[in-house]
Amino acid sequence: MSLFSFLGAIELGLIYGLVGLAVYLSFRVLNFPDLTVDGSFPLGASVCAAAILGGLDPITATLLAILAGAVAGWITAILAVRFGILHLLASILVMIALFSINIRIMGRPNAALLGQTTLFSPFEGLSFLPFDQARILVELVAVALVTFLLARYLNSDQGLALRATGANPRMARAQGIDTERQTLSGMALSNGIVALAGALFAQANGFADVTMGLGTIVVGLAAVIVGETLFRLKGILGALIACLLGSLLYRLVIAFALDVNMLGIEASDLNLVTAVLVGFALLAPKLRARMRKAAR
Repeated sequence: MSLFSFLGAIELGLIYGLVGLAVYLSFRVLNFPDLTVDGSFPLGASVCAAAILGGLDPITATLLAILAGAVAGWITAILAVRFGILHLLASILVMIALFSINIRIMGRPNAALLGQTTLFSPFEGLSFLPFDQARILVELVAVALVTFLLARYLNSDQGLALRATGANPRMARAQGIDTERQTLSGMALSNGIVALAGALFAQANGFADVTMGLGTIVVGLAAVIVGETLFRLKGILGALIACLLGSLLYRLVIAFALDVNMLGIEASDLNLVTAVLVGFALLAPKLRARMRKAAR
């Protein structure tokens, strides 16, 4: 694998690691199957791109993208909690609606950010560090900060209430926890993180496109499942770090497979490879248990 491919895999692994954190929050903590991710990822990219092209600074544009993603997650939770729509169906409805909304935001299906000032622009032309490595360093700092803050939140009183809501809503309500409010805030936080990933992706790659969210939920699930299967770290912080490591490992495996043309794999086979990896990660614990049982 070339250095260019390796650095590209690390960069994608970090960005989609944020998606993995968000998916962990919705699927594992809240027990809320959420497909809004496929819409909130390009939503973050679209809002950020439109804001930058409109003359806003990249920090404000990124914050607006996070806010837009949070609103999308909040709407999904409203449909599910307040109106009783099936969780999965509510997220699908919002995801479909966001496709058209993203086109409205940008005014067209895609937007280019080439030549625009982004979060990474101050690091161009550094003499002591190549731009691609400086970009990865910025993304690493952002991911580490989000991971630390999310871990602190989930270990706080509010975070414990959120975890109780996902683990046993009936018992949580009996303890005086407003489970509806916790679900709304948790889903808003989850999709806000996804939108942040979309905004970083758009600024790092120089474009935003309405189709860039296709399969994002699968990649997020792959990060969570691979991380939980291979990196059994204890505690909330350990679980979040495992998601990040799972995302990095997944991207490195994909890059290696495509780079060496393993088994005739092409770029168009990416979703197939993802499905196989996720399926294997899901089956691995059961296969391990059966092997231990047979050994006894």
